[in-house]
Amino acid sequence: MIAGVDEAGRGPVIGPLVFAGIAVIDEETLKKMGVKDSKRHSPARREKLAEEIKKIAKYEILIITAEEIDEKRKTVTINDVEVDGFAEIIKRLKPNIVYVDSADVDEQRFKNDILRKLDFEVEIISKHKADDTYPVVSGASIIAKTTRDYEIEKIKEEIGVDFGSGYPSDVRTRAFLEQWVKEKGDFPPYTRKSWKTVTRMKNEKLF
Repeated sequence: MIAGVDEAGRGPVIGPLVFAGIAVIDEETLKKMGVKDSKRHSPARREKLAEEIKKIAKYEILIITAEEIDEKRKTVTINDVEVDGFAEIIKRLKPNIVYVDSADVDEQRFKNDILRKLDFEVEIISKHKADDTYPVVSGASIIAKTTRDYEIEKIKEEIGVDFGSGYPSDVRTRAFLEQWVKEKGDFPPYTRKSWKTVTRMKNEKLF
């Protein structure tokens, strides 16, 4: 059994970090589906592929909320959060070989950090842009991305505002945060308060 693990939502200031993994006997079916890195598919195509992948693969999803990220970052780095997330997905899937999209600049270190979290033997191939190279990681990236998109849409419905992507570089996201803070005196729900964007806004004394 081979598996691929990826995440979506490492950088946003709003919303969760989502880890996903899929396990298959081989990658042939995924190749025939035309599975590629999630960023290379339109939203509609991602949604369709996600449903198809879930039918032919064992899959696992782990959602870390903004609040949980803030709590974890009191004692560890975001890379540590990534290692824990990848390790948890691998524990659930229990593959023989797993391909991971390295979240660390040092691919080997990322692999070793994950291995230290596991209590069973597994071969880990840790590569940058693995989601562009291995169909099994591409499949995981599609599951992670569509799951995060769904979570973001739920947040928008609850808050009642379309704040864009949730990334600090998004003009709509930034404008939404600034307006919310000015009107309510605090940051909106689902905001990662440990993020530099929030610290910068506090320093600018926007509220």
